[in-house]
Order: sequence, then structure tokens, then C-alpha cells
Amino acid sequence: MSKSTNNQQWFEIIKYKDYLYVIRERLDEIDPRYLTTYTNLYLLIGTHSALLIDTACGIFPIKPVIEDLILDKNLIVINTHSHFDHIGGNSEFDTILIHKKESRLISKSRDISFLSSSPKKVVRRLEIIDYIFSPAKKVQPVEHDEIIDLGELSVRVIHTPGHSPGCISLLTSRNELFTGDTAHYGTMFLTKSTFPISLNSIANLLNLFQEFENIDIYPSHEDFAVGKELLEELTVGIQNIDDLWDSRIRVDSLNAWLIKDKKFKYIVF
Repeated sequence: MSKSTNNQQWFEIIKYKDYLYVIRERLDEIDPRYLTTYTNLYLLIGTHSALLIDTACGIFPIKPVIEDLILDKNLIVINTHSHFDHIGGNSEFDTILIHKKESRLISKSRDISFLSSSPKKVVRRLEIIDYIFSPAKKVQPVEHDEIIDLGELSVRVIHTPGHSPGCISLLTSRNELFTGDTAHYGTMFLTKSTFPISLNSIANLLNLFQEFENIDIYPSHEDFAVGKELLEELTVGIQNIDDLWDSRIRVDSLNAWLIKDKKFKYIVF
């Protein structure tokens, strides 16, 4: 496994497997109020096509980084969902795939002026575009169970709503499971009214372990290449949030509540 950074010294690039790159962005250096250190993008490379999973925050261009890695391969770009830290570089690419429930959200400009109060200086770069994300040039909606063929490597779309209505996870034919923001260690962002939806999505991902052996999980934040225990521990954690509700702390900057247990932090809206 090799590591390097691009010439802007912003993205960390990890060649994790011959066909899998992890591209990490420091979300805490953009806005520490989200209580999250890393956003993980993933690049899967097949024999004729490559798949980029998410496009970062848009602070620095991501496309040149990807082009250096895929050379002459056809590039497909997909968003796991439409939150700002996953779609910032969308306008750099010709077409963006996203679940049909959130396709409209990336088809128009996005106001991200909430970042203007971040204590981090790097965010001032966004003043060039007045804290507005340009829309995706073309949006291609995807649905549950759709297959993306990369050449000797395929990826299945799994609809896992909860964190947002159109959240997706992606399962490769080589048993890598990319869970987006549906499941990750660190700080989970949840809506109290959708706890049952999130739990159902996590249960559906757990069911994959009955069908396939040796699945590794690659979340969109913090640790990657983790195991089934992430899904098991998160299930217990969400189920116990009501029991911890009296210990909640108000986070005014997010207009939400913070709850902690031994494994996770939960930002609850």
C-alpha cells in the first residue's frame, strides 16, 4: 500500500489494491464543527472503465487527480448522496450518477454559505465562487440493484436510505462494500424520525454477509476496510439512542443534538 499527495498537498492518495484507490480529504480542515476528520473518496478501476465514488468538497479540483490515476480508462462518477462534502467536484465531470430520489438536488446550484463561518482559512478559497456549488452538467439517475460494469469488475447499487432519502451503498463483484454515510465510525448524522429507516438499511447490509464471505466495508468517513462489526455496533448504538437522550448536548452551530456512546458520536436533527 503506497501513499502520496497531489501537488496541492490537499488530497491524500492511497493505492490500497491494484484496482482500488482511497482518496482522502480532511473535512476537519474545512469545518471542524462537523466533528469528522476524513472524507473518503474511492476510485475503482476495471479493464475498460473506472468508477469514482463521490467528488469531495470542491475546495481543490479533484478531476486532475483522477485523470492521473486512470490514464485512458473511461470514467464513471457516482454520488453516494447529495450532501455538500460528497458533491463539491461534480461540475468538473460530464455526467454524475446518483439515486433517483436525489437527482434533482444536484441538478441545481447549491448554496454552501454556511461554511463562511468556519474557523479554517482554507475555506476562504470558496469566496471565489461566492459559496455556490455549480450544478452537475448532466445527471443520470440510478436505482436499487442497478449494475455498473467496469470490465472484469462490476458494482451493484444498493439503496440504503436513512441518512438521506437517496443514500446508496455499492457492492463490488470482489466483495468490497462502500457504505457512503449509511455506516461509518466517528460521528453519524441522523434524523430522529428516520431511525427505523436507517436501521432497516443497516440490516439489509448485514444480510449481505449471509450471502457473501469476507466482505470488507469502505465507509465515506474515517476508518476504511473495516468489518461486519461496524454494522452490528451501529445497530446497537442507534437502538440505544433513546436511552441516552437525557445526556444530549445542544450543538447550536448545527442546530442539532450531540449524543455519545463508547463507539460513536451521533448528531441528531
